[in-house]
Amino acid sequence: MKVAFVVQRYGTEIVGGAELHCRWVAEHLARRHEVEVLTTTATDYLTWRNALERGLSEVNGVAVRRFPVARERDIERFDPVANKVCFFEHTDEEERRWAEEHGPVCPELLAHLREHERDYDALIFFSYRYWTTYFGLQVAPHKSILVPTAEHDRVLYLRLFRPFYRLPAAIAFNSPEERILIERITGNENLPGEVVGTGIDRPPAIPVEEVAPRLDLLGDYLVYVGRIEPEKGCAVMIDHFLRWQRETRANVTLALFGRSTMTFSENAHVRLMGVVPDGEKLAAIARARALVMPSRHESLSMVVLEAWMMGRPVLVNGDCEVLRGQVLRADGGLYYRRYEEFAAALDLLMGEPALADRLGRQGGEYFEENYAWERIVEKYERLLAMATGGGGRG
Repeated sequence: MKVAFVVQRYGTEIVGGAELHCRWVAEHLARRHEVEVLTTTATDYLTWRNALERGLSEVNGVAVRRFPVARERDIERFDPVANKVCFFEHTDEEERRWAEEHGPVCPELLAHLREHERDYDALIFFSYRYWTTYFGLQVAPHKSILVPTAEHDRVLYLRLFRPFYRLPAAIAFNSPEERILIERITGNENLPGEVVGTGIDRPPAIPVEEVAPRLDLLGDYLVYVGRIEPEKGCAVMIDHFLRWQRETRANVTLALFGRSTMTFSENAHVRLMGVVPDGEKLAAIARARALVMPSRHESLSMVVLEAWMMGRPVLVNGDCEVLRGQVLRADGGLYYRRYEEFAAALDLLMGEPALADRLGRQGGEYFEENYAWERIVEKYERLLAMATGGGGRG
């Protein structure tokens, strides 16, 4: 079977989010099928600036066909329309303008799909909110699979997406909460598809014993992994942690792994570790007391899965239905909604290491039962059968 993946950015330089999710799934399905990725030449999701060579290349054994973005995002045009459609009464035309300004506008990719869609047995689109998915999926919806990666935010409620979710032959939901949310918005409780999520690619070497001296992470520490920005809840997390540390005088470090777009004061207890190789990141997680995930908007947190894969518990923002649901199903951590709950959870995790270890083991068992790659691939095979069996709505 020949399968095309369509995603807004793609490559080893994209280290997280839906793009990494897409790459891992594409690489695993490529072991069974002929896979080609259709994407843009951009690497920066804020500007959509063309940065890579157009044309056909190969990434980890997968064929990748890149097309140039027609124009970069103009903040002076995008911000006003984004603010209007998210917070005020607006027209359908303003929603269409939002889609164009949000991007990435890539007419050549769309033209390729229209001209060559018969060459592919199935199409898999990642992330509902991007121009490439919204317009690309409409080319051949009857053989398209949508991986929405939808979060509970205002964009999801735009009118232009209500009929959109009824188009694909199947939907790969990241969590039961995401499925319930999308079905509620569309007014259809029978959308075709199933809850899939993703596996985690484990590097061959994870230097658990070497990572502490190499990164100077000695003693007790917590980890955060991901984009370090206020929108991910990082500013509140740091404030909560520093308040807890002042009140308890605990000798604990919060280690932040990832790229930072916000300013904060590093000190003995809050350290910016930057981007490190996957093996070092997983080794750091394995030695941590727990992983903290403060985001309120997630469709699936891959770093939570990584923590469970490494046998460590998680502390998540309970205002995120997806994260709270994952923790409750796995019994693999704790959740909080306000500072007092955050502080009580840290007291418990730091004061009772045996409990933290047990929660981590339970999370690991849940991960193996639900997110081992053989299970993920089985689910995608079922979705591909739906897409190639003529069960679509287009």
